[in-house]
Amino acid sequence: MNSVSPSAVQYVGGAVQEELLESQRTGSPARRLAAGPEASREAATEPDEVDKLKAKLMSAWNNVKYGWSVKSKTFFNKTSPITVLGQSYLLNSEDEVERFHRAFVSRLWLTYRREFPQLEGSSLTTDCGWGCMLRSGQMLLAQGLLVHLMPRDWAWPDAQQLEDVDFEVFRPRSPSRAVGVPIPSFGSPRGSSTPQRSVAGPQAPRGVQRKRPESTRDRQAELLHHRLVSWFGDHPPAPFGVHQLVELGKSSGKRAGDWYGPSVVAHILRKAVCKTTEVSNLAVYVAQDCTVYKEDVLQLCEPSSSRVNGPLTTKGPQISNGPQTTKGPDTSWKSVIILVPVRLGGEALNPAYIECVKHILKLECCIGIIGGKPKHSLYFVGFQDEQLLYLDPHYCQSVVDVTQADFSLESFHCCSPRKMPFSRMDPSCTIGFYAKNQKDFESLCSAVTEALFSSKEKYPIFTFMEGQGQDYGLEGHSISPTGPAHILPPRNSNTRASTDDFVFL
Repeated sequence: MNSVSPSAVQYVGGAVQEELLESQRTGSPARRLAAGPEASREAATEPDEVDKLKAKLMSAWNNVKYGWSVKSKTFFNKTSPITVLGQSYLLNSEDEVERFHRAFVSRLWLTYRREFPQLEGSSLTTDCGWGCMLRSGQMLLAQGLLVHLMPRDWAWPDAQQLEDVDFEVFRPRSPSRAVGVPIPSFGSPRGSSTPQRSVAGPQAPRGVQRKRPESTRDRQAELLHHRLVSWFGDHPPAPFGVHQLVELGKSSGKRAGDWYGPSVVAHILRKAVCKTTEVSNLAVYVAQDCTVYKEDVLQLCEPSSSRVNGPLTTKGPQISNGPQTTKGPDTSWKSVIILVPVRLGGEALNPAYIECVKHILKLECCIGIIGGKPKHSLYFVGFQDEQLLYLDPHYCQSVVDVTQADFSLESFHCCSPRKMPFSRMDPSCTIGFYAKNQKDFESLCSAVTEALFSSKEKYPIFTFMEGQGQDYGLEGHSISPTGPAHILPPRNSNTRASTDDFVFL
């Protein structure tokens, strides 16, 4: 009884869109040459109206393809807990439903956008049809930044204003059958079984429906919330915007209009965080060959001054008590986002790994998983029973000018939870974790290792190893900002794109 996502008809007419994308990006020189030298000379003198017309056609097509959705509720079991990024919710009371709603809506939702400044090296002004994995990667990084910068118990105050709650809680008929009769959603006003849209938007004064007055702490958190969202804005200066990510992807052999895999996006996010000066005291580590090398993480997170006596091991590392030069409770340690590209099977998900994925999503240190279906990326944030809970980037929205003061945040938050069966999950994915300090990293290693061995599969999804990657003959550290770029190997036309750049377990 799953809902239909905004991308239910995503690939209808895909050939038309691919042709438009290619002609928009290259100007269709092949067609001009085929018409002969004379036609080629005439085409060279044509004004830019042709490209503008193509852009308008593409925009109109994307508005039809991604700008609407089939409205349908997602049904949740009243008797089974829902796990969302380490937190559990049992929807058996109005307070619990409200708590789940507030937690879900507070996640940043980054989707396709249209009419943003032209991407360098192309005439594209939208990422519809090709940028879904970049958007999923943005959501993964945004969650890491939320836990890095915001108070631990932070929730978006305006989440209560988004009353268009597209889910229902149901009571199963029997433990053996996960079906039931819908009952009125606790999240819907006046006990109606049909969600009612509140008067939210520019015409409605914001903050009217808040249950408690805004405190100084709230105001400071919301200023930081706006600033964090602006880093993902769709304009060239934004450090984590699509323009920057596409530019950083060029060293991996990617360009605007290409489809990006979860492994490549992990390396792009690492480069973006390394490059920016907006975020301090944070590093990104990308695992190599399904292995997290602890010494590499220590080397990345500890200042060089604390390692004058040589490399440290993970057993009893010394923490510098010298003068503090950075912010945070443990100033000798950079907080770290750990990204682990993995493959959970061959051409389809190995069912033996499902329990392991569940245990990982139950961990507080987990910031989500980017993956989805083949060439259809999703950002997984939790699960209930045998279904994954996700945020879907396949929804085209108008660009928001994040340079304006107090710009609207409504389009950056989603009030419609969506689910899909584990069996439909593509095995190619990247798992994200966050550790604020060294103690958290050590706890992370223990907790994740325990979760990894919860699987019935003989081989774990990935492992933690002592030492550095170079100790095992690996060249080019994923943590080195000046190291070699992550270059894709030549693609074999007989190999599915979803299997590129992954080690089979």
